Amino acid sequence: MDNTKALQAPAPYNDIEIQKMKKSPVSSKKSPLLWVPSGYFTMALTYVTLTSVTAIMFKNLGMDNGRAAEYASYLILAYTIKPLFAPFVEMYRTKKFFVLCAQLTLGLGFAGVALVMGLPDGIVLLLIAFWILSFVGATQDIASDGVYVTSLDHRTQSLFCGIQSLSWNIGPIVASGGLVYLSGWLHVNHYHHDPKVFGPDWIDAWRIIFYIVGGTTLAMAAWHLRAMPDGARAENAPTSLRGAWHILRDSFVTFFQKRDVWTMIAFAFLFRLSIGFLEKIGPFFMVDPVAKGGLGLSNELLGIVYGTYGLIAVLLGSLLGGIFVARRGLKSTLFLLCCAVNIPNITFLLMSIYQPSNLLVISAGVAVEKFFFGFGSVGFMIYLMQQLAPGKYTTAHYAFGTGLMGLCMMVTGVISGHLQQHLGYVSYFAFVMAATIPSFIVTWFAPFHHKE
Repeated sequence: MDNTKALQAPAPYNDIEIQKMKKSPVSSKKSPLLWVPSGYFTMALTYVTLTSVTAIMFKNLGMDNGRAAEYASYLILAYTIKPLFAPFVEMYRTKKFFVLCAQLTLGLGFAGVALVMGLPDGIVLLLIAFWILSFVGATQDIASDGVYVTSLDHRTQSLFCGIQSLSWNIGPIVASGGLVYLSGWLHVNHYHHDPKVFGPDWIDAWRIIFYIVGGTTLAMAAWHLRAMPDGARAENAPTSLRGAWHILRDSFVTFFQKRDVWTMIAFAFLFRLSIGFLEKIGPFFMVDPVAKGGLGLSNELLGIVYGTYGLIAVLLGSLLGGIFVARRGLKSTLFLLCCAVNIPNITFLLMSIYQPSNLLVISAGVAVEKFFFGFGSVGFMIYLMQQLAPGKYTTAHYAFGTGLMGLCMMVTGVISGHLQQHLGYVSYFAFVMAATIPSFIVTWFAPFHHKE
C-alpha cells in the first residue's frame, strides 16, 4: 500500500504563484481542524477503494490473478495524469465547488456500483463505473489540495502538514483493513457462504461495502458544504482553454530543459519497480489456497495482516525514515534507502517457498517488508522535491515525478497478475527480486544538482 499519495501536488503553478497564495490566503473563520482531516481521509478512501480494494473484490468474485490485477491497475491512470487536467479545474467556480461535486458524484457512483453488481454483464458495468469514478476521484484530489494550498498561510500549512498526512493514511487502514475485513465477515457470518470459494456468492457482501463507501462519501460532502472554505484562485490562473494549454505546455517544456532530466525520469519511474510488481500480487498470495501456492488466509485475516499491521508498519517506517534522512542528508543515504525499499521483498519469496501457516510469522513477514518500504520511500519523495521539482513550475514538476511513479505502478500492475499465473508464486517472487536491479542502478547514478 502506498502512503505517499497524499504528497502528490495537483496543479502546474509556478514558484511565484505559490508564494503569493501562501502570503495571501483566503480569509476564513473556519478552523482547518474541521475540514483538513475529513478532506484528506475522503481522498484516501476513494483512491484506495478504487485502486486496491477493487483488486481484492475482483479476486473474490472469481477473476483470475491476471484480470484482477490488470483491471484494478488501469484505475491508477486518472491519478497518474491528473496534472494534465489540473489547470482546467482552476478556470471555473471555486475549488470547494469541485470538491463537493466530486464527492456527491463519488457517493452516488459507489451506491450505483452496489446496485449493478448482481445484474447480467455486471462486471462490464462495474469497470465502466470505476473508470469514470477514478477521474472524478482525481478531480477531488486536485480541488481538495487546492483548497488546502490557497486557504492556509505558509505557517498554518506547515502546522497541519502532519495532520494532513496522518488523515490521509487513516484511509488505507479503513479501506484495505476495515472494509476488506468486513467483506469477509459478512460473507461468512451474515450470508453464511464458504470463504474459500470465490465466485458470485461474494456479491452480497461487497454490495454492502460499496453502500458504506458511498454513504460515507455523501456524508463527507454534506459536512464539507458547511465546514470547508471556498479556496482562492491561483495568481494568473487561466481564464480560457488557450491559457490553460499555454501553462501546461510551458511546464512540460521547462521540465525537459532540466539538466540530466532523463536520468531523473529513469529514477522516478524505476525506483519502485519491484514494489509495482509486488503491490497487487502480495494480497492475492495471501488469500489464494495453499494448493495453489498461496497462504489461504480469509478476507478477515487479510484485512488485519495486510491492511492494518502492514500499513501501521509503513507509517512507522516513514516516520523513522524521515528522521534518518534529516540527520544524515539525502545524498549520503539514498542508496541505503533504495536497499531498504527493495531487499526486504525477499520475505515474500521466503513465504512462498515455506508457505507458513503461523499467523505471527506471516504478520512479521508483511510488517518487515512494509516497514522498510515506508522507511526507504521517504528518500524517493524527498529526491523529487529537492532535485527534480525545483524550477519555474516546482509544483507541476513534482507532480510529473509522482506521475511517473504512478505510471510505473500502473504498468507493472497490469502485467503482474498474468506474469504470476505463468510463473507460479515462487518463481514470480524470485522475478520480483530480480526487478530490484534497475532500482539500484538508477539510484547509484541519480544526479544531485541542488543543495539539500
